[in-house]
Amino acid sequence: MVVAVSPAQRLDVRMGTPQGRWVLFATVLGSGLAMLDATVVNVALQRIGTDFGADFTGLQWTVNAYTLTLASLILLGGSLGDRYGRRRVFLIGVVWFALASLLCGLAPSIETLIAARALQGVGGALLTPGSLAIISASFRGSDRSAAIGAWSGLAGVAGAVGPFVGGWLIGWSWRAVFLVNLPVALVIVAVAARHVPESRDPDAAPHLDLAGTVLTVVGLAGLTYALTAAGEDGASPTVLAVGAVGVAALVAFVQVERRSDHPLVPPVLFADRQFTAANAVTLLVYAALGVLFVLLVLQLQVVAGFGPLLAGVALLPITLIMLLFSARVGALAQRIGPRILLVAGPLVAAVGALLMRRIGPGASYVLDVLPPVVVFATGLVLTVAPLTATVLESAPDRYVGAASGVNNAIARAAGLLAVAVVPVAAGLTGTDYTEPAAFGAGFRTAMLITAALLVAGALVAWALIRRPLGARVQPEPAGEAERIPIERCAHCGVGGPPVHPRDSSAASR
Repeated sequence: MVVAVSPAQRLDVRMGTPQGRWVLFATVLGSGLAMLDATVVNVALQRIGTDFGADFTGLQWTVNAYTLTLASLILLGGSLGDRYGRRRVFLIGVVWFALASLLCGLAPSIETLIAARALQGVGGALLTPGSLAIISASFRGSDRSAAIGAWSGLAGVAGAVGPFVGGWLIGWSWRAVFLVNLPVALVIVAVAARHVPESRDPDAAPHLDLAGTVLTVVGLAGLTYALTAAGEDGASPTVLAVGAVGVAALVAFVQVERRSDHPLVPPVLFADRQFTAANAVTLLVYAALGVLFVLLVLQLQVVAGFGPLLAGVALLPITLIMLLFSARVGALAQRIGPRILLVAGPLVAAVGALLMRRIGPGASYVLDVLPPVVVFATGLVLTVAPLTATVLESAPDRYVGAASGVNNAIARAAGLLAVAVVPVAAGLTGTDYTEPAAFGAGFRTAMLITAALLVAGALVAWALIRRPLGARVQPEPAGEAERIPIERCAHCGVGGPPVHPRDSSAASR
């Protein structure tokens, strides 16, 4: 994400001081709260479904209810923080997230769990944008870059530790995955209320784009329901009607944004062909990611017979490879341009997805799981930093923060819709996740679709990504906000140093 903060909003917190350490502690713990929960719930799906006797649609909604509200409201969450106070909205988000986690942990049925997950997504949309915005607004001068780097690195560590902690908790009870959020949230609230300074944007838009937000929720919810229900009910009148309402809401959203003087998504962004192309690549690549991360952990447990801990740890190489090589790939993209990497990365990841089709009964982690995961991770690391840099490079200076938020929302929406439609297309319905043979067949088909999405992303990049990074450098207008960039994988939260040429100088000051 990229957060734009004007000098007038900046506070005077220093790295190495007690307050600086407390601010970092609260923000890292807050962003980690949402990130760990999203990661671990995928590993818990098999236990949740068995406990409730739920069908596969119930498992899809356990994932998608959270992603739906998060993707729909994350842009509004950032606007609320700018307008009403970043610490205030961050704290509301943490408390909201904790209360929703309590409901998840105590849920007596799959329907209650799904509703509580949707509430969790609302809390995540309030706290997630505030974490980095608080750091950008709180630290002074050169300390700001160091603070963002520390936040990024610690978030990566949290992502690496998550599978171990989550797998251990699930081995005891899947409910512990949610209930553990309560003491963590109490610590965040206590620290943030005492040590994190308040900040807001005096130049924030005078009105919130509530119409655009409502249309986004209705549009994504309608499409997600229709695509998910089609697996059980086919093209029934209800499915078609709800799907039509979703499409109509998204069309209306576009019209509202064109006419609004305070849009969530500034239409001028999409006037740049490369920005549109980069977001199309984002849609395809993160759709593939969303499907793979949900279905792979289920395949490892249902078909290969792995326990929750080993199934979660199986994805750890992706986090580690992202942490180790994202900055290097970003620098490479600066030298050779993003096009080659945005073609090669998805193609390499597609090979990894195809190799995962070999994972079956009695699979060996070292021989059958680790190699395709490493290949997939290699493709992902070749893609993420150049893709983020291309999005930012393609946006006018004054809209670079909005461009990052839009790209983040598109990535989350892509995963949401893909988890709804790809399992249906692969034939995964009903109680297939309890039958190894049926689930294995559906998984192999889903990996073919996943590979096809990645190849499509590579083709879009080859056809439409043309400009090298730095080809559209724009002078900074007088008084314009400084930008402190941080690239972050929309799925796993792993961050890396700045690679965007316009912003790297700001980060080094």
